Amino acid sequence: MSAGRILVVDDQPQIRRVMRTTLVANGYEMDEARSGEQALEKLRSGHYDLVLLDMNMPGVDGLETCRAIRASRAWPEPAVIMLTVRSGERDKVEALDAGADDYVIKPYSTPELLARIRAALRRTPLARELGQRRVAFDNVEIDFEAHQVLVRGAPVRLTSKEMDLLSYLVTHPNRVLSHREILQAVWGPDYGDEHEYLRVFINRLRKKIEPHPAKPRYLLTEPWSGYRFHLPQNV
Repeated sequence: MSAGRILVVDDQPQIRRVMRTTLVANGYEMDEARSGEQALEKLRSGHYDLVLLDMNMPGVDGLETCRAIRASRAWPEPAVIMLTVRSGERDKVEALDAGADDYVIKPYSTPELLARIRAALRRTPLARELGQRRVAFDNVEIDFEAHQVLVRGAPVRLTSKEMDLLSYLVTHPNRVLSHREILQAVWGPDYGDEHEYLRVFINRLRKKIEPHPAKPRYLLTEPWSGYRFHLPQNV
C-alpha cells in the first residue's frame, strides 16, 4: 500500500533520480516534472498527495508554480513543500505566502526530508477526537468532517494545513496557545521554532474568515506568547 503519491518538480535530472530512489524505497509513489509548466500539466490530469517543488527553476519558477496550484480548482489540493538553497527569513515567508505548507533548505539530509514529508501528509483529527463535527459563530460556519468553511453563507477555500490550524485553534478556544504548542500539534513534534510559519498562516486565515483582517475579531495575537482564538460567548 502506497504511503502517498508525490510529484517531484526540479529542473535537474540527477536530483529527480535521487529523489525517486529515496521515495520509492520508503513506500511512496513518485512522478516527476522538469519544469513548473510540466508540473501544472500533470496536476491537471492526475492526483498527487504532495508536491516537492524546487524554488529556483528557469521559466515558471517554484513560487509562480505554487501560486498557480493554490489558485486552481482543477485538481484536489495537494500539500506543497518548497525546496531551495535560500535560507533567509524573507525567502521563507515568500515561499509560505505563495501557498507552501513547508520549506526545506538545501542541502538537507534524507531523514530530515522524509520527516518533513510525513509532517506535510499527516492530518490532525482534532475535532473528531473532541467529538466536534461543526462549529458556527457570527457569520462563520466550520464543518470539520466535510473540510468546509462558510463565511456569510459562501464557501471559503482552505488548504489542508490551513484547515488543520483553524481546527486546532477553534477546538481550543479562549486560551493562549504558545507558538511551540501550535506548531507541534499541527505540523508535528519536530517543529517548534518556526514562528514565521504561524505568522503567515494566521494572516492567510484572517483574510479568509475575519470581517476586518487588519483588526481581527477571532484570531488574536498574544504578543511574545502565541495566539488565542476568541470564540464568541453566544456559541
